[in-house]
Amino acid sequence: MLGNYSYYLYLIPGILIAMTLHEYAHGWVSWKLGDPTPERDGRLSFNPLHHVDPFGALCMLLFRVGWAKPVMVNPRYYKDPKKGVALVSAAGPAVNLVTGALAVFIAALMEVLAYTGRVNVTGSYRFVYNLVYYFSMLSINLGIFNLIPLPPLDGSKILAMFLPDKVLYYFSKYQRYFMIALLVGIYLGFLSRPLSALYSAFSGACWNLAYKLLGGLLTSTI
Repeated sequence: MLGNYSYYLYLIPGILIAMTLHEYAHGWVSWKLGDPTPERDGRLSFNPLHHVDPFGALCMLLFRVGWAKPVMVNPRYYKDPKKGVALVSAAGPAVNLVTGALAVFIAALMEVLAYTGRVNVTGSYRFVYNLVYYFSMLSINLGIFNLIPLPPLDGSKILAMFLPDKVLYYFSKYQRYFMIALLVGIYLGFLSRPLSALYSAFSGACWNLAYKLLGGLLTSTI
């Protein structure tokens, strides 16, 4: 797969867009909660250069899981800091899962249109289809990976809303060790099976729903 250079024409844009949307969502929700920090730091932008972490993007390229440059936020601006942090953290994965599901619907629509002969399947059509398909795959993977409840991923900050302060202290104190364990798990493939199972379940449900909806729409227009 790595030797097929055309593969990167679809993979790299998908990574850049998925990561940009993820971080923009974090910044936008924090800003809406009253925190000026993301806007001050230039993170309310759709420019990938403002968001992409090179090492995290490389992990995404090689292992299909990764991360972007974290958005700096200041919870002191939130009315309820604990709840605010959870909402900001949930925004990134939520946007990835929603946009990934929408991309699945678009890809399924393109498949159905091609199969029924309603469009001419040109090279450009295949190119756009592949872009949409790989974006859906990467966006869903990014969303699921970041929901892992281990620091420093978003899932740990969502979980923190329900944990006592004493446990949060240890989460914060040993964050670097969690990060090392996470990187080792990625490299050795320990996370591959559970993440693949979650991806297959979510992605499969999206594809099945898309085909059902499109089948009904196409039947009603005949």
